Amino acid sequence: MRKNRFSIILAVAVVILLFGSTLLALYSDWLFFAETGFTAVFMTALTAKLGAGLFFGIMFLLFALANIQVARRARIPAANIFLPGGVRLNMEELAWLVAPLSMTAAVVLAFFVGNWGSMRWEDVLLFTNRVSVGMSDPVIGKDIGFYFFSLPFLDMLHGFVRFSLIASALMAGAVYFVRGGVILTERSVVIDERVRRHLAVLVLIFGCAVAAGFYLESFRLLSGQGAFSGRGYVDIHARFPAYRALTFLTPLAGAMLAFGIWKGSRRLMTLPAAVIGVVYVVGIVAYPAAVQKFKVAPNELALETPYIQNNLKFTRFGYDLDKIETVPFDVDAKLTAADIAKNDATIKNIRLWDHAPLLKTYSQLQQIRTYYKFFDVDNDRYMVNGRYTQVMLSPRELSYADLPSRNWINERLIFTHGNGITFGPVSRISREGLPEFFVKDIPAVSLADIKVTRPEIYYGEMSNDYVIVKTKIPEFSYPTATGNINTTYAGKGGVPVDSMLKKALFAARFRTEKILLSSDITPESRILYNRNINERVKALAPFLRFDGDPYMVLDDRGRLKWIIDAYTSSDRLPYSRPLKGGTNYMRNSVKAVVDAYDGTVGFYVSDPRDVLIQAYSRIFPGLFSPLSAMPDGLEKHVRYPHQFLQVQAAMFSAYHMMDPKVFYNKENLWQVPALGEKPMEPNYTIMKLPGEKAEEYVLLLPFTPSNRDNLAAWLAARCDAPNYGKIRAYTFPRDRLIYGPKQIDARINQDSFISQQLTLWSQRGSEVIRGSLLVIPIEKSLLYVQPLFLAANKAGLPELKRVIVAFGDEVVMEENLELALERLFEGKKAVTGAVMEAAADAETAPAGSGLAREAMGIYQRAINFQRQGNWAAYGEELRKLEQVLKRMAQ
Repeated sequence: MRKNRFSIILAVAVVILLFGSTLLALYSDWLFFAETGFTAVFMTALTAKLGAGLFFGIMFLLFALANIQVARRARIPAANIFLPGGVRLNMEELAWLVAPLSMTAAVVLAFFVGNWGSMRWEDVLLFTNRVSVGMSDPVIGKDIGFYFFSLPFLDMLHGFVRFSLIASALMAGAVYFVRGGVILTERSVVIDERVRRHLAVLVLIFGCAVAAGFYLESFRLLSGQGAFSGRGYVDIHARFPAYRALTFLTPLAGAMLAFGIWKGSRRLMTLPAAVIGVVYVVGIVAYPAAVQKFKVAPNELALETPYIQNNLKFTRFGYDLDKIETVPFDVDAKLTAADIAKNDATIKNIRLWDHAPLLKTYSQLQQIRTYYKFFDVDNDRYMVNGRYTQVMLSPRELSYADLPSRNWINERLIFTHGNGITFGPVSRISREGLPEFFVKDIPAVSLADIKVTRPEIYYGEMSNDYVIVKTKIPEFSYPTATGNINTTYAGKGGVPVDSMLKKALFAARFRTEKILLSSDITPESRILYNRNINERVKALAPFLRFDGDPYMVLDDRGRLKWIIDAYTSSDRLPYSRPLKGGTNYMRNSVKAVVDAYDGTVGFYVSDPRDVLIQAYSRIFPGLFSPLSAMPDGLEKHVRYPHQFLQVQAAMFSAYHMMDPKVFYNKENLWQVPALGEKPMEPNYTIMKLPGEKAEEYVLLLPFTPSNRDNLAAWLAARCDAPNYGKIRAYTFPRDRLIYGPKQIDARINQDSFISQQLTLWSQRGSEVIRGSLLVIPIEKSLLYVQPLFLAANKAGLPELKRVIVAFGDEVVMEENLELALERLFEGKKAVTGAVMEAAADAETAPAGSGLAREAMGIYQRAINFQRQGNWAAYGEELRKLEQVLKRMAQ
C-alpha cells in the first residue's frame, strides 16, 4: 500500500515538474477566456490541440513500437561487434538494454510528434470545416477551397507519414544492429534476411508516400513562382506532366525496389532508384529548361498569354482588386473661388496637422504629468456641433517607465490606468500656431458637444503588465492643483482573486510572491492582465493577423473604445502574386473592438464574402458578429485600413492592366510616388467625390507612371456606410501633363520667396519641418497643400506657422489655409483681371507706340513676380503699369 502511494506521489511530482508551467498557463488562459466570455473558443481550440496532438503522437508511437517489436522478436543469431582498437562487444550481454532504450526513444519522439501535431490544430479544423469558394483553378479544375483548406492538411499528413517511416526505420535498424542483424565489415554491410524483409515492407510504403508527395507537388506547382506569379507554359506542359508521371512510376519503382531488397538482388535495388532519378532530372530540370530556351523564349508572349490571364485573374481575386471601379477623371485647371466656396466642407477638413509634429505638440501641451504619455495620434470623423468634422484624437496612457517612484504597490495597485483623450480638428490653428481642441485637460474639458463619460484607460497600446484593482489601497485617478483624486474600479474586467488558490496561481504565473503575501488584496479584488489590446485580441483569435495601427473611438455614450482591423490570409492561392513572406490572398474581414475601461472584446465581420472567415465562423460559431451588431454607434467610425490599401495599391499599380499584352510589356505601369526615400502614405480626408452630392470620409492615395513624376491616377477608398469598402480609381488623361507630388515639391523648392523664408528661419536656429504634401481633388481640379512647422530646436514645440498651397502653375505660402486660398483664387481673380485688362489696352494702342511697348514690358515683369510669389514687386510693377496707362489715356 505504501509502495503504491509513493508511486502515485512520485508520478504526480514528475507531472508537476514537467508540465507545471504549461498547466499553470493553461488554467490562467482559461480564466482569461472566461472573463471575456469566449470559453467556447478556448475549449474548441484546446480540444483540437489535444485531439491532433494525441492522434499524431499515438499513431506514431504505435507504428514505431510495432516496428521495434518486429525487430526485437526476429530470430537472429547472436554476434559480436568489434570496435576500433580491438574492443569486442558481446551483444547477448547488451540485449536487455534494447527494449527500454528503443521504447524510450519511441516515447520521446512520439511526444515531439504530438507537440508538432497540436501546433497544426488550425489546419485540422479548417479541413473539417472547409467551404467551397465556387471558383476553380484553370489547370486541374479543383475548387479554390481545396487549396485553402484541404491541401495544407494533406501536406501535414504527408509530412507525418514520411517522418514516421524514416524514424521507425532508423529505430528498428538500431535494434537490428545491436542484435547482430546488420553487421559492418571492412568491405561491405551484411544484412540478415529477416532485416531485409522488414526493410522491404517499409520501402514499399515509403515509395507510396513519395508518390503522394509528387502528386501534392503538382498542386503546389500552381501557386509557385514561374516567369509570372503562378506557373507558365513550361511548368504546365513540362513539369506538371513529369510530376504526374512520377506519381504513377514511384509506387512501381518502390515495389520493384522492395522486391529487390527482399530477394537480395543488387540489380533490382539500384535500377528503380536510377529510373526515378533520371525521370526526375529530365522531367523537372532538363526538359523544361530546353522548352524554355528553344520554344518559349522566342515566342514568349504568344505562349504565355493564357497564363498571364490566369495571373491577372487570380491576383485580382487574391487582393480583392476586382471591386475597384475605374473612372476617367478629366482634370482641368478651371477651379474658381465659387468652387472653393461650394466645397467648403472639404476645405475645412484638409488635414494640416501631421501625426509626428502633432504628437510632439500634444505631449508638451496635454501630457499634464511625466507619467502620462501620448503613444499615437488617430484620425477619425465625428459630428461636432452639428458639422461633419475630421478630427485628430490621442489617448493619454500611463507610462510605467516614467513613474516617479517605481515599486510593486505603485505599479500594480495604485497607478493602474491612463486618463482621457486629447481631441481636436485637423485644420484649425490658434494665433500661436498651435492646435485647437474640442476636448482637453484632466478631468476632461469639452469645448464642443463631445462628452467623455468614462475617461479611464485600463486597456491600451503601451503596457501589458498586470494590475490589481478593488484592493484596500485607493487607485490614483488624476492630479489637481490641491491634491490627487483617487478612484475605485467599477468595471467587470479582470479575474476575481477570491481564493488562496487563485492568489497562488497568479503569484506563480507572474513570478512574484507579493500577490500571495499582500494583505491589501481582498476577495473582491480583480486582477487585470493581457491589458495590451494587441496582445489581448491575438490571445483570443491567434488565427487572425491584426493591423499595427489600432485607433481609439469615443462612442455615443462617451466611453472610450479601441478598433483594430484584422485580416485573414493564405499563401495557397494558385496564380496569385505573393507579397514578401509568401502571402497571396488577403482580406480585411474583421473589426475587433476593445473597451478601454473593462476590456470587453467583440469581433465583427466586415467582409462576409471572405471564404476564410466563413470557415472560421463555422469553427467558432459564437466568436463573430455581423458589422451591423456593433454597439453604441461604433459602425459610423469604422474606416478602411490604410495598411491594407497600401497592399492593394502596390498590386493595383500593375494589375489595373487587364490586357495580357499591355501587362507583359508594362506599358502603363504605375507606382506610388515618393517624396524622399519613403513612398507616400494614404491620407484620410472628408471630401465630395466626383459625381457625388455629399461629402464623405475617404482614404486617398495618388499614383504616378513608373519612373515618371506626373500624376496617372488616384485611388479613393470609401469609409462611410452604405458605401464602406468601395474603391474607385480615378485615371487622368495621358495626353497632357498633370503635376505630381514630386514636381510640386520641386516647384516649392524653386520658389524664390519660399526658399528665402525657409533659409531665413533655419538661420535663426529654428528647425523647419515640412509636413506631408496632400493631393486634394476638388471638382475636376487638384489642389496641393503642405503645412510648415517651426520648432525652436529638435526638442522644441512644433508650431504650424505657414501653409503652402499649389494649384496649376501657382504656388503661394500664407499663415493659414484660408489666406492662401484667398490669395490664389479671390485675390488672383481681381488682380489678374486688372492686369489682363491693362494688357488688352496696351495691345490696342497705336502700332509702334513706345508707351504700349513699355506697358507690355511692365506686364511681363508683373506676371513673373506673381509666379514667384513676390507680391511686393508685383504691386510695384502694377503701380508702374497704372501710370503708363494714364499717360496713354491722355
